[in-house]
Amino acid sequence: MQREVKFAGFGGQGILSAGKFLADGALEEGKEVAWVPSYGPEMRGGTAYCTIVIADHPIGSPVVNTPYDLVAMNRPSLEKFENTTKAGGFILVNSSLIPDRVTRTDVHEILVPCNDIAMKLKNNRAANMVALGAYVACSGVVSLETIIAHVPVTFARKPQFVEANIACIKEGAKIARQALEKVL
Repeated sequence: MQREVKFAGFGGQGILSAGKFLADGALEEGKEVAWVPSYGPEMRGGTAYCTIVIADHPIGSPVVNTPYDLVAMNRPSLEKFENTTKAGGFILVNSSLIPDRVTRTDVHEILVPCNDIAMKLKNNRAANMVALGAYVACSGVVSLETIIAHVPVTFARKPQFVEANIACIKEGAKIARQALEKVL
């Protein structure tokens, strides 16, 4: 088994953090992992993306030009990376910020209003955690329980954020499962 995913959006959305979270969860489960971040020179607002490769065997190269899945958190990311996603993969779209729909018919489009869910849960900066929960629920590449168990470790210095982030992950997973039922 090998699965590649690209998380993409703009700086400040927690794109790299969500990818690192996924990579750490896969490591916790004993999988082989490569996490390659990429971002513009801007602190916030510039392009940010990362590619995560998860496998049950040694990974030959962390470089991935055509990931199996895409998590697009903003419109420019969907426009830039939609056509690089492999046929049969998932394209998870943050429908809060992206009014466009996936134009391809050979991938599974999953619409998750990540920002709206984060705001509803009073955790405006956690749209990335909603997307992470949604992606994990769709792909099954790691268990949701592993990701949730990693939250207190990641937020050890800011324990006030633990429950809110867990709520966002769980809600993202719930919405994605509902969306997945419609496309599969």
